[in-house]
Amino acid sequence: MLPPNFDELPPVEGMPAGCAWGVFDKDGKKDVYGTLNLITPEVIKRAAKEVRQGISISLNWPIGSIKIPGFFRKSLCHNVFEMKDMQSGDHYGFDDEVEFNTQASSQWDSLSMFQDVIVFWKELLTSQPAHFMHLPTQLTYNGTKPTIETLQAPDPANQLPTLDHWHQRGCVTSRGVLIDFKNYAESHGLHYDQFSSFRIGSEDLEKVAAWEGLTFRPGDILLIRFGVTEALGQMSGAQQGAAMGAGRMCGLEGSKDMARWLWDQHFAAVVSDNMAVEAMPPIIYGVEQPFHELVLHQWCLSLLGMPLGELWDLKALGEACWASKQYSFLLTSSPLNYPGAVGSPPNALAIL
Repeated sequence: MLPPNFDELPPVEGMPAGCAWGVFDKDGKKDVYGTLNLITPEVIKRAAKEVRQGISISLNWPIGSIKIPGFFRKSLCHNVFEMKDMQSGDHYGFDDEVEFNTQASSQWDSLSMFQDVIVFWKELLTSQPAHFMHLPTQLTYNGTKPTIETLQAPDPANQLPTLDHWHQRGCVTSRGVLIDFKNYAESHGLHYDQFSSFRIGSEDLEKVAAWEGLTFRPGDILLIRFGVTEALGQMSGAQQGAAMGAGRMCGLEGSKDMARWLWDQHFAAVVSDNMAVEAMPPIIYGVEQPFHELVLHQWCLSLLGMPLGELWDLKALGEACWASKQYSFLLTSSPLNYPGAVGSPPNALAIL
């Protein structure tokens, strides 16, 4: 049974219309999975039928591909150690340790990642055109309120919607669908700069899907290729810093209308090869806003419980889909399994 459409979601006290808190709750227990609940056994069985060519493609951009991560995130640190016999001291192997920020390359954002603190826009129900005001609830999906302390030492009795819970339902196995906007644009003579505020709306996504011969199904994972990781991968660290430091990147239109469309398509998650899925900077009423006011992050993660994947490597997938004219596939993803996981590499594969 599918959840109500966006405009029919039951009201949640103190929150704007279009809030899915409680929709997936069962037996009085708060849900922590959000739209991953749309991935049912039937969805998985149908997704398995997408494997026709026997081709497996990694969607994981190498950790460390961004030489100097933004937002004060740590760069990859890889230490290798000799393993020696304690008696003779003879060397017999190697061990290694890695330290990295979970959101400095291909990643999942958990539903605990983005709070609507001074950032969420609440509709005022008046006879006038919609106005917005700040709603500083500091809440994440399903009304949870994570803190550093509760994320570092999770309480089993008060579960937060973090990525480790995904392992309790077998992680992610579903049908993936690729909207290859980069290829579509090149084929139609449309030029855009990956490091500009160029944005596309739901109509554009539908046009590309029609061009690809693609139809959506409930439980799909939507992947959108803009060519951002490809462009970044060709740059030096200084060039990457200049490109990302400008604070502009192409992506989806960040709007309530886009959130409505994504929800009503019944996607289980949305993924792109850019930094935020949505275009940066956020634009509200024609005015550019700070990064922390990203609109889709608030709607998708906080209100709708729809996970977002960013900086995935979609180049090889795009090429394989173009060659075979098959834009749907089996997608698997198994994030890191540690308590309180806010973000993680996706460890994702597309199997055609």
